[in-house]
Amino acid sequence: MTTEKMIWSGVTVGGWTLGSRVLGLLRDIVLANTVGASAGADAFFVAFKIPNFLRRLFGEGAFAQAFVPVFTETREKEGDQSVKRLIDQVAGRLGLILIAISILGVLLAPWIAKLFAPGFSNDPEKLTLTADLLRWTFPYLGFICLVAFAGGILNSIGRFAVPAATPVFLNLSLMGSALFLVPLMSPSVLGLAIGVA
Repeated sequence: MTTEKMIWSGVTVGGWTLGSRVLGLLRDIVLANTVGASAGADAFFVAFKIPNFLRRLFGEGAFAQAFVPVFTETREKEGDQSVKRLIDQVAGRLGLILIAISILGVLLAPWIAKLFAPGFSNDPEKLTLTADLLRWTFPYLGFICLVAFAGGILNSIGRFAVPAATPVFLNLSLMGSALFLVPLMSPSVLGLAIGVA
């Protein structure tokens, strides 16, 4: 990679990251104004944190660190056909694993909510709401992990803009949901969970 291309890539990633951070701040302001500090907001944030925790493990954690070197080595030594086969096989297996985890997450939502938010056990309504919202947010795990998988591939071949831009879309989705779905839903935070899904 030339110095000019490296600088341009850094500016691109930095610009998208800055944009995402600014939108993240705006998202937090919009969420604070629409759902405020409430039991529903607590339930949503727990239901959103659980798939995000697993995303770090599957999408951006050990899996990505293990896959990218294998991808790069296959690309350098074996060519495009082998790379395509590798991507197909890994994406297919990863997709199946993520579908299974998402189904388990939806089915086991009450127990998962209790595990991650044991303090909610004192408030059965909040715990039930958290489990209901978790059923909406858990499938996000599958999609975001596949996006992270694709982002790792793109970064490996020097395409940095799309992976850097993806957090912007989640922020926009949550802001749009807060502004347009939250007022229509009961409970209102269901609109946020739908925005994540």
